[in-house]
Amino acid sequence: MMNFGIANIIFIAALGTAIFIFARNVGKIRRNIMLGKDINRSDNKAERWKTMGRVAMGQSKMVTRPIAGFFHIVIYVGFVLINIEVLEILIDGIFGTHRVLASPLGAIYTSAINFFEVLAVLVILACVVFLWRRNVRVIPRFRKDEMKGWPTKDGNYILIIEIVLMVALLGMNASEANMEAAVAGPYLVSQYLAPIFNGFSQEGLHTAERIFWWGHILGILAFLNYLPFSKHFHIILAFPNTWYANLNPKGAFKNNDTVTKEVKMMMDPNADPYAAPADGGGEPERFGAKDVTDLDWTNIMNAYACTECGRCTAECPANQTGKKLSPRKIMMDVRDRAEVVGANIDENNGTFKDDGKSLLDDHITREELWACTTCNACVEACPVLIDPLDIIMKMRQYMVMEESSAAQELNLMMTNVENNGAPWQFSQADRANWADEL
Repeated sequence: MMNFGIANIIFIAALGTAIFIFARNVGKIRRNIMLGKDINRSDNKAERWKTMGRVAMGQSKMVTRPIAGFFHIVIYVGFVLINIEVLEILIDGIFGTHRVLASPLGAIYTSAINFFEVLAVLVILACVVFLWRRNVRVIPRFRKDEMKGWPTKDGNYILIIEIVLMVALLGMNASEANMEAAVAGPYLVSQYLAPIFNGFSQEGLHTAERIFWWGHILGILAFLNYLPFSKHFHIILAFPNTWYANLNPKGAFKNNDTVTKEVKMMMDPNADPYAAPADGGGEPERFGAKDVTDLDWTNIMNAYACTECGRCTAECPANQTGKKLSPRKIMMDVRDRAEVVGANIDENNGTFKDDGKSLLDDHITREELWACTTCNACVEACPVLIDPLDIIMKMRQYMVMEESSAAQELNLMMTNVENNGAPWQFSQADRANWADEL
């Protein structure tokens, strides 16, 4: 029965406000991602859909660590399916109805709610396990320097919010179980919680049910608007991030287009090295990446899709041997710099005003970049196909080709390649002299 009133007006206003704020913040994130250079990742669509379904939807890479993978899947599946019930709450909140789907669906409705309640209990259990793993058990990847402060708090906040949402769902059903005007139920789990409300009057039960109802939906709307400020925005970005992932074999590096053109011109006997560029010249292209605007937009999307799980850092041989490099920190730093640039644009009416800072040096140190062995272990470990190595190599390219600031040993090797055609400091005529002593 429809009973539209002031509560429904408040509900509609809260819903509209939450959606508006969420859309605005997501728009800013999209703007920040598109600060990067354009890149075409629309090839091989069939393989991309398959990859997204397997990795993002199917969570295929999470189960490489079975225990954490299992509980993550529980939270993922539980949260997605339980939110189907939110559709009914939205209808009830907008039109003033109460459990509008109970009557038409009958036994199917009761079975669905029972299934949701079991999932809610599993989600609570999984969240408790993860809170224990993060705060009690000493897991090295959760104790790295980049996880101090907000990143650790952020992970805890999300887990606590999910527990509160599930408790509100069960409390809503349990309080209604004792009501004379209950539309449906009792349910599989909440019937055992119903005795908590035995001493309540019918009016008190109705009030308790409304408190849990409002707590559940307002909690979800608050959670929705917390996502853009949290690493848990990967819930949304995991899908496009896996779709736009680099499908080329790991270890295959892309040649720099500008260098490729120069080499081809040098090898063309008919080319005029003094001819004016076909595009009329203009500002020369920067080699590599110094700031986020030099990266591809997929690199920045990678940063926003990062779950901060630390699997990449745990697998990194440089990090394992005490080097400063942490692939997770690289992604966090790219995201932080994109946020800084985005805020700068907002403050200056849509135009970036040079702040004298950059991703290189102000966020990511040269020591970190040169510690990388380019082994691709971080890329292989990531559960959502993030590629920290691509960012590292672009920043290295900037240091080498723009600043000539490579390590002395590397500069010597490149000089030898240029002069002698090999990494060694011997002329081609003397290169085989070692064999004379055999």
